[in-house]
Amino acid sequence: MSVAALHQAAARAIAPRKPMRVSDWADKNRVLSQKGSQHVGKWNSRRNPAQIEIMDCFSTRSTVRDVVAILPIQFGKSEIETNILGYRMCEDPGPIMVTFPGEVSMNKWIDQKLNPLIESTPAVARVLTSTASRESSNRRHFKDFDGGQLYIEHAGNPVRLKSTSVRDTICDEFSSFANLLRGGDDPEALLDGRNSGFPNTYKRIKVGTPEVAGLCRLTQLWEKSDKRLYHFACPDCSHEQHFEWSGLHWPPDATRCWYVCRECGVVIEEHQKTHLIADGRWIPTGDPDARIRGYQANCLYYPLGLGPRWLDLVHMWRDAQSDPGKLKTFVNDRLAEAWEDPAMRAVKHNVIADRVEPYRLRLAPAGVLVATAGVDTQDNRLAVVILGWGRGMVCWVLDYVELDGDPAEPEVWAKLTDLLNRPIEHEWGGLLQVDAVAIDAGGHRTEDVKHFVRQRRVRRPMCIFGAVPNNAPVLTKAKLQDVNYRGKLDKNGVHIHHVGTVGIKHRLYSWLSADADREPAARQVHLSEELDHAFLGGLVSETYNPSKNRFEKKRGAPRNEPLDCWVYGYAAAHHQDLRLHRFSKANWDAREARLREGTRNLVGDSRGTLPDAANDEAADSRGTHVEKAPRRLTVRAALDLVLTAVDRAPIQPVATGLIEEMRVAVGGTSDERQLLEVVLDQVADSPGPVAALLDRSLLDNIRNVLGVGATPLRAAVQQRRSRRGMRSGGIR
Repeated sequence: MSVAALHQAAARAIAPRKPMRVSDWADKNRVLSQKGSQHVGKWNSRRNPAQIEIMDCFSTRSTVRDVVAILPIQFGKSEIETNILGYRMCEDPGPIMVTFPGEVSMNKWIDQKLNPLIESTPAVARVLTSTASRESSNRRHFKDFDGGQLYIEHAGNPVRLKSTSVRDTICDEFSSFANLLRGGDDPEALLDGRNSGFPNTYKRIKVGTPEVAGLCRLTQLWEKSDKRLYHFACPDCSHEQHFEWSGLHWPPDATRCWYVCRECGVVIEEHQKTHLIADGRWIPTGDPDARIRGYQANCLYYPLGLGPRWLDLVHMWRDAQSDPGKLKTFVNDRLAEAWEDPAMRAVKHNVIADRVEPYRLRLAPAGVLVATAGVDTQDNRLAVVILGWGRGMVCWVLDYVELDGDPAEPEVWAKLTDLLNRPIEHEWGGLLQVDAVAIDAGGHRTEDVKHFVRQRRVRRPMCIFGAVPNNAPVLTKAKLQDVNYRGKLDKNGVHIHHVGTVGIKHRLYSWLSADADREPAARQVHLSEELDHAFLGGLVSETYNPSKNRFEKKRGAPRNEPLDCWVYGYAAAHHQDLRLHRFSKANWDAREARLREGTRNLVGDSRGTLPDAANDEAADSRGTHVEKAPRRLTVRAALDLVLTAVDRAPIQPVATGLIEEMRVAVGGTSDERQLLEVVLDQVADSPGPVAALLDRSLLDNIRNVLGVGATPLRAAVQQRRSRRGMRSGGIR
């Protein structure tokens, strides 16, 4: 060997390794096996050019850290993952974890992808420490290789995702991962935590097809990414665009199909897409500075010979139009889009927020004839919604309050008693009482809820649980729980009801969806403009999951207490003493007459007579109706607003407009008017918090006058008396 040849050999030996991308490594080393591919032999990245950039994000010199890829089925997602795995094992070794949603999918991937990769690709087999089946370094779910280790796990058990530190994470079918694991952990957070030991060199990729909108993990990550779509240049006008399903056209008999350029309208045949895709590129359509690199493609990008033809996809689409299940599968698997129930599209947060109406909370509009309440129990608060019901079960949200306090303590129950026993002013001038209340007993405060219901401190209290069957009725028959001294069920004890939450949520969302095309006066559900965004977002915070036949909370949505409270308030309207859903016209007429009779008794002059201006049938001497003067606040309603302000916003000052309304309030007894004057003297000229301006004794006097009670909590418990023939005391 000559000296020059020796120098060349030495130079090659000490020369640094040339940088290689994942696609270059796959073209050079990857060999496809007959076990997993119809194209046996050397890998060729140009068969599907859209895969190249996704794979190259895992190249050593790439600065990309997080990747999300939303792709249709049979697009080569597993091949992308396999090429990334082989490259990292051979060119940039380190600890790697490949995760799957379940054990079945994990075992399939091992048999169909990993084992053929090791058998048919010598470059991967060479870096393995051992290929012997009995070696501890070569187990089914663990492979030891030069410079790193491969962990293969599934997200069905939280233990498998803990106690492992890895640099690279590959997640397959990420949308199918469980919402929460058995221990209450989030699998995505657990997986991301595995890379904490490699803050500057980690890489993560999450691949799959989307599922239900609002619940899909991939869609949530896609919204945070730079949203790259694969663009091609029109062969006629050179306008860059991406393939969309809406751009595909076909005649009524679906004998042929073609794509139309959105810019010039030229027809693009399917045979042209091979060259168009080969010359195309990924272009970000979202935030170019986003931390996550996002990719999305649909079934129109299938390379010829590697997926269904366009015409086959058209036939699949037409066949799925009459079958919701097939349509969902086509949208998820072929279009690579999250499925959204058509009934849920009109109940989004921003759509509902545009429907609020100009009526005040705790002021029942003219159509309200009955009020019920729903209470959701949390460990540190009670969420309460008061609903007004009218003819045809038309609903108005009259109030929503969150009462702070542990339900295990009596103070928060005293606040609830005060809130539910406080009358609601009606637009006609009368007062409306809450006729029934349903209180959720699920969670950690079940016995405290039962204790409150036993005391009967509010009208028609019900202790409820969510029903397990999805087809349960709105309100089941009551079941006795308490046992008397003889060991028999006590008829005077607490009764347990189960609520069909799934059916009620279907009813609510169908009403909200139908209200989208109605005028405000014709809507089934009315929402006040005083309700905050937390309530409106919480009311539509869940979406229907057809795979589980249940409603689940959307990812990133506000708390769902407003929705739960509405469901319980609707169930309270079905109380056996009310049954508003069975009301006839005569029943509603009787309710209206009773409310109007209360109005005549509450509003009038010093002799108790009703002024002519307050008559609903007011007319002039010619019998024509005259326009009513603007309704003025009553003194009792003004005092009630004071208590409401103290409960709802104790640190906020009283609005100037409300003070002016209170100054001209009408009606009321001398005691009520005197108390209102004292309130106005204390808050009129002081901008401080309302709770700090009003004396506690003054608030107690207001509660006494309004009839909601102001005695200490210990004295507020109803007195028991003995009943003949009973060893235990009854309840008055």
